[in-house]
Order: sequence, then C-alpha cells, then structure tokens
Amino acid sequence: MEARPIQVYYGAGSGKSSAALGNAIRCASEGKTVYIIQFLKGQWGSEYLTKLEPELKVFRFERCKECFDDLSEEAKDDEKQNMVNGMHFAKKALVTGECDMLVLDEILGAVSEGLVTEEELKNVLSVKSPMTTVILTGRSLPDAIRQLADDVYNIFPEKSHVDIGEFPG
Repeated sequence: MEARPIQVYYGAGSGKSSAALGNAIRCASEGKTVYIIQFLKGQWGSEYLTKLEPELKVFRFERCKECFDDLSEEAKDDEKQNMVNGMHFAKKALVTGECDMLVLDEILGAVSEGLVTEEELKNVLSVKSPMTTVILTGRSLPDAIRQLADDVYNIFPEKSHVDIGEFPG
C-alpha cells in the first residue's frame, strides 16, 4: 500500500478548512477514523461536527470561545499552553496510529503567530505513520513545512464578492 500524504491547504482565500473537512468526511464515510484538531478557531463548527462521531472526532484544546485574535494578551498566553497540549495530542495520535487521518486545522496560523514553532510542527510530522494522512491548513506556509508536504494547494481568490475570512451567508 502506498504511503499516505501530508497535504497542505494554505493561502489568502476562504475554503481551506472546508477543503480539509471535505477530505475528512470522505475518509470517515469509508469507515476510517478521523481526528480534527482545531487551532485559533473559537467555536467554529465544532458543535455541529460532533454529530459525525465516532468516525470523525473534533478536538479543541483552547478554552476560550472567542477567536484567538479577539483575546487579551493574558488570555493569549494561557491559550498558548493549551495549543502546546494540542500538539502533544497530535503527536500521540500519530505515534500510536489511532487515526487514519489527522487534520491540524489552522496550525499554520499558530506557527505564523509564534504560538507553535516550525520545529515543534516538524517534530510532530516526523512521527507520522505511512498509514496516516495528515492535512495542515492556514494562511501562510513556511518553506520548512512546504518541503515536508507531499501535496500543496494554494487557495487564492481570483474573484470574490466576500471579504477574506467572512462566510457568505
């Protein structure tokens, strides 16, 4: 069997998390186990996604309901430790092979904000089993992470009636 890839969805456009979620749902619909760990997302979609358990499990280690950007500096410091805990959980999931797909939603944002280092992310990815697909999302992609990726998708709006980051609805 061919080794499963590390995929990256990044860029200025909307739809990175949606693309990752689409892959996660497809994987879960095949009877496989999917973990989604959300970073910097507030409460985005996590309650609805729990309806897809047990095949698709969503984890948020951050405690605040607000989006990370809206927090005070003190609250951001507290949440940084929670994100580190999320990285430890991701590494454990990869080492034990307890999921077929691991989505680290907005992990690249956590790296660009300095909340998780590139080295910490590389360390987590280094223990990936060939039997696990890993998907990373975020706005920017550091070169060191790009080199580890098998598939890289730059999501960029060619034309959009919506402000970037805003959901049309």
